[in-house]
Amino acid sequence: MKAIVFTQHGLPINDPAALFDSELPRPVPGVRDLLVEVQAISVNPVDTKIRAGSGSAAQPRVLGWDAVGVVREVGSEVSLFQPGDEVYYAGAIDRPGSYSQLHLVDERIVGHKPRSLDAASAAALPLTSITAWELLFDRLGVAEGGGEGQSLLIIGAGGGVGSILTQLARKLTRLTVIGSASRPETQQWVGELGAHHVIDHSQPLAAQLQGIGDGQVDLVISLTHTDQHFLQLVEVLRPQGRLALIDDPASLDALPLKRKSLSLHWELMFTRSLYQTADMIKQHELLERVAALIDEGVLRTTLGEHFGAINAQNLRRAHALIESGKAKGKIVLEGF
Repeated sequence: MKAIVFTQHGLPINDPAALFDSELPRPVPGVRDLLVEVQAISVNPVDTKIRAGSGSAAQPRVLGWDAVGVVREVGSEVSLFQPGDEVYYAGAIDRPGSYSQLHLVDERIVGHKPRSLDAASAAALPLTSITAWELLFDRLGVAEGGGEGQSLLIIGAGGGVGSILTQLARKLTRLTVIGSASRPETQQWVGELGAHHVIDHSQPLAAQLQGIGDGQVDLVISLTHTDQHFLQLVEVLRPQGRLALIDDPASLDALPLKRKSLSLHWELMFTRSLYQTADMIKQHELLERVAALIDEGVLRTTLGEHFGAINAQNLRRAHALIESGKAKGKIVLEGF
């Protein structure tokens, strides 16, 4: 089968060896696995971070943790899907990724593709939807329909996770949603997605928040450059507020949180699959719910750009755009 792989970490993305086209053996499903023929994928920052790491891969490594496709085979204990089903999912970080024609994925982290979306539009959703949902409802403990009188600040609301998180918070809660974006085009995008207010995270936060309220918020979800904003976030959080993050600060001193009794919450959407947690199937249920919300017109796809066919050249372009920090929404590729 065709696949896009790498064997050496840390190569600049303009090096043809950073990602290259290859042929790999057809994978064989395990007992809970689906064998999916991949139709479309999207590219996430985790793809670029793993590729840019250090060392050499013992075997060609396949990246990619978003896919839409058709189930071709199922394992002996599969009960949620059958061959021919159209599915979407984000995969598991400890297994080969979705930059391949055929891909194995555990059924417990897979959902039926939204019926109203084409493959490319659906591919933009799985990883970011799971991350955003878990951040808002699991990590911060906001109840659906709850949050009346409270405010949520989303740092980096124009990116992949921020684009779906803004919608979830606006549509499924009563929170006042404040999104941050640093460029006019992403600021407009965040407003279109439903944020009540949009501010610029490249400028001092407190003064901007004072301009739209009293300068403090109850909840913060920081999606990018948390280390650069950390002390400002502590400043603008109300006493007993909650801060959640997904990025990888070089260091994070939690002591400034103490005076206000602020709580800190990490989110990694791969945790359930990585540790085979007892509630792993919740990601299947979550993706089914998101698909229903899409089909009902409550949520919309966060596809930002379509980069054409799934091949090494186009994937290198996608990685380069993500590494530039200027992506809006999700970058999708479709077809081999």
